[in-house]
Amino acid sequence: MNSAKSIYFTIIGISTAFLVFVTWFLYFRPAVTIAPTWIDLLPILNAFFNTLTSGFLIAGFLVVKKQKIELHKKMMLAATGSSVLFLVGYIAYHYFHGDTKFLASGPIRSIYFFILISHIALSAVQVPLILTTLYLGFTEKTLQHKKVARFTFPVWLYVSMTGVLIFILLKWFNTVS
Repeated sequence: MNSAKSIYFTIIGISTAFLVFVTWFLYFRPAVTIAPTWIDLLPILNAFFNTLTSGFLIAGFLVVKKQKIELHKKMMLAATGSSVLFLVGYIAYHYFHGDTKFLASGPIRSIYFFILISHIALSAVQVPLILTTLYLGFTEKTLQHKKVARFTFPVWLYVSMTGVLIFILLKWFNTVS
């Protein structure tokens, strides 16, 4: 098997393992009953990391259009780093807190669940897209990188922006009407 194929199989393997782990972690593992007080700070911190990711993605998009490739690489690495920090915070929060129920009713409930479901579905797709795009970019397979990045960029941006929106909806509307 050639090296590129083994990289793609590795990306699919990592992405699948990650998806299985997160599914198990969120829905099937035993609940934790005691949480440290700092856990309550993680949702806003996670929204901050998602906001940073969005900013780095937009900045990276703008600088690559100006052919500033090295700066583009730095922005994409920063977006990856802030996404990883979000993920660590997300896993820590859900380890202690578990699932968050949305209690509001009326039209906002339908809007929330539409955003949440699309966010979750695209989150699963974004991991292999990001890993593939990074691999192609850093191995200087420019044409392939551009083709994949055309899908990765909007998915990654949507997921990071809707992550912030989900936080806002939970903060503002999560009450029983």
